[in-house]
Amino acid sequence: DKLKVVRSNIPAITHIDYSARLQTVNKDDNPLYHGMISKFNEKHNCPVIINTSFNVRGEPIVCTPDDAYMCFMRTEMDYLIMGNYLLDKKDQKPLDSDIDWRKEFVLD
Repeated sequence: DKLKVVRSNIPAITHIDYSARLQTVNKDDNPLYHGMISKFNEKHNCPVIINTSFNVRGEPIVCTPDDAYMCFMRTEMDYLIMGNYLLDKKDQKPLDSDIDWRKEFVLD
């Protein structure tokens, strides 16, 4: 029953015990990322970006730009931001691979 109770205005980041793991971004330390969050807030009235591990269940966390791109292309992510680059999935060519990536790693 606890899982069906609204716990916050931002339920995607709120744990069942009403806690969340927050990280803050200082404009002086990371102006690009801070600016992105500010623009997101202007558009959606929510100054929060969800930051989670970048991997698919069972796979190791991405470590390289190639890993990030492969994970992006193999999942339902719409966009990938790496440094100063913004990739839109609609603008990418399909991967040339006959490997079933879902069988590449054993699920945990």
